[in-house]
Amino acid sequence: MWQKKIFLFFVIISTVSLLLHQGRHLNWNMKSFHFGCSAVTRGLREKVTTVVFLKTHKTASSTMQNLLFRFAERHNLTVALPVTICGHQFCYPRTFSTHFVHPHTLPPQILTNHMRFNKVEVRRLMPNNSTYITIMREPSSMFESLFVYYTQYCQSFKRVTNASLEAFLNNPWHYYKAEEVDSMYARNTLTFDLGGDKDRPATDVAYAKSFTAQVEKTFLLVMISEYFDESLILLRHLLNWDLEDVVYFKLNMRTENSKQSLNPQLSSKIRAWNSVDAYLFDHFNASLWRQLTTLGLDCVAKENFNTQNLSYVPSPCAIGDRINIERIYNSSMSDPLETNRFTV
Repeated sequence: MWQKKIFLFFVIISTVSLLLHQGRHLNWNMKSFHFGCSAVTRGLREKVTTVVFLKTHKTASSTMQNLLFRFAERHNLTVALPVTICGHQFCYPRTFSTHFVHPHTLPPQILTNHMRFNKVEVRRLMPNNSTYITIMREPSSMFESLFVYYTQYCQSFKRVTNASLEAFLNNPWHYYKAEEVDSMYARNTLTFDLGGDKDRPATDVAYAKSFTAQVEKTFLLVMISEYFDESLILLRHLLNWDLEDVVYFKLNMRTENSKQSLNPQLSSKIRAWNSVDAYLFDHFNASLWRQLTTLGLDCVAKENFNTQNLSYVPSPCAIGDRINIERIYNSSMSDPLETNRFTV
């Protein structure tokens, strides 16, 4: 009973947070950064080619991973791949260990497959000058996507009658079992992926704050999937990449009619249930917009326009003014370079 009361209390708190977080970036204090729209000129410094990208769940991370695979291919970089026993992930949900990396992909310059982050072990593997990046998504839409995708796999979701998201959120403690091996998909998934405690009580705001500080200290950039293009522009400047390096194909996207519409009450319940994830997202969404504003929003808009112009589909993948989707998918242009294509 006391758990339900605490949960309802945080639903109320999260409702207020939900109403405010959309416009919060307009009032942030500015933070100084050492780059600007005119500051990055090719030749002044080398491209950053040692990158750790923590691939999180249901955040558009597959698109970013594919971009990194292509960057590695163009620049002849070594990508760390999992040992066979781990499958295509680094033995997730086990905490990452260097033993999970296939010896034929050592020493790596790019690390981008799913893992549960372990800072000590990753630093043992990667060069000291590596840049750390990850991506987050607004908790309501992320959790809805997790629920739909993992309904057939996650025990906490499989218990719900008629696969009803509303039913789960009305009484999550009835369905959720923290000790189950797949429980990380049902609560604070971002926090778990980052190596944190997904089951920290929602009342422990101090933990959310301290864990967020740890993440901020480790990751140079936390991308936001709702602002993916803007995040890529910021990434380009931080890594001194060319515009061509951040052109991408969208992967693993759901159709709009497969997404459940979330009313404010349902969204608030999701944020309350995933309170640490919500704290992380609100903080790093604000951080992203501080950095973008420092870079210059006019600059960002201009570069976004130029990047979109580079994303054209050239002949022979077009017939007249129409894109020939079949040719794209049968050509190397759309090859996702997923890791199961590699043999080691």
